[in-house]
Amino acid sequence: MFETLRDDVRTALAKDPAARNTVEVILTYPGLHAVWLFRVAHALFEGGFPFAARLLSHVTRLLTGVEIHPAADVGDRLFIDHGMGTVVGETAEIGDDVLLYHGVTLGGASMRREKRHPTLGDDVTVGADATLLGPITVGDGATVGAGSVVVEDVPPGTTVAGNPAKPIDDRATDDTSRRAADC
Repeated sequence: MFETLRDDVRTALAKDPAARNTVEVILTYPGLHAVWLFRVAHALFEGGFPFAARLLSHVTRLLTGVEIHPAADVGDRLFIDHGMGTVVGETAEIGDDVLLYHGVTLGGASMRREKRHPTLGDDVTVGADATLLGPITVGDGATVGAGSVVVEDVPPGTTVAGNPAKPIDDRATDDTSRRAADC
């Protein structure tokens, strides 16, 4: 357990250039607090105490501005930068080493009791205020641009942006940069 806490602090220090030291991260990072309290709520949920788990997740939302349903499946070293307004739905699955910025929604697209929230692979980055809806999959190493609305699967290693989100062709950017550099 203590190694997990240390990993979370190390992750914050590594992924946030504004993070200055361990004490600052432990005391002032609401995204980190939300993840830690989620882990307690998740253990309660898995242990057969769903009401206590939901109550803790509600209190966590009040304290941090981050709402993670206690039934969500969250991997190691999730970092939620700033956090405010982030929502992770009940059937969401988040891999290891994921970075979410503030205002991200991993939302459902169905009212039925089924898999209805996104699955994020390992090493995924989701920009501020992005909305991912439905039982879609964002592959390992993918990036979702800020403000994007994602309603279709994102292949591994792909960067998507826009509403609706579409892949960004990095080669076009590279060609433009090369042409500009040639002038």
